[in-house]
Amino acid sequence: MAESVEPKRSFGRLLWTPIGLLVLALAVMWGIEIVDTLALDDRLQGNGILPRRRDGLDGIVWTPFLHSDFGHIASNSLPLLALGGLVAVRGMRYWALVTLTVIVVGGGLTWALAGFGNHIGASGVVFGYFGAILAAAVFERRPRALASALLVIVFYGGMVAGIVPQEYISWEGHLFGMFAGVIAARAMAEPRRPQATAPDNPEPWELDEPWLN
Repeated sequence: MAESVEPKRSFGRLLWTPIGLLVLALAVMWGIEIVDTLALDDRLQGNGILPRRRDGLDGIVWTPFLHSDFGHIASNSLPLLALGGLVAVRGMRYWALVTLTVIVVGGGLTWALAGFGNHIGASGVVFGYFGAILAAAVFERRPRALASALLVIVFYGGMVAGIVPQEYISWEGHLFGMFAGVIAARAMAEPRRPQATAPDNPEPWELDEPWLN
């Protein structure tokens, strides 16, 4: 009996991690898209963010799980795991707060300020992770944050084009998601360690270099 219980406990512990929850969320997104496309004639898509409409306010919660088609969700899947994973390595609390801030603040601003239409897709969350990673490097100036930001710039720097106004794309959702990620990173930036008192006339190589802290 103990042998059969232990794998279940191990799976539960693995699931209750930021990476596990990311994978679970992505599986739910794909499940919803499959059911909506094959069985519901895309009716669920209408539950996205409808700016300044009361019946579109709950779309703030549903939008990340709704997509227009399989190509749409496929284009969001890898960036969600990659960028979300870089946020997740900082721990459950950090990842959860960034994700919640991006969904609530980014989605709320989209509802309040975006152009008319039905805003759906997980790309707002993706851009939120993008903004949080880059902002953490600026606010914290630590090797871990800088390394993550460098990876993001190299592999996903072209995402910046997604905040440029364009038709048929919720660029407002991208912009406000990214803005919410910056806010989250600023609020949770790790405090700098206190520096030792420097001599009155330090040599150049003894000067503090904050980017290496």
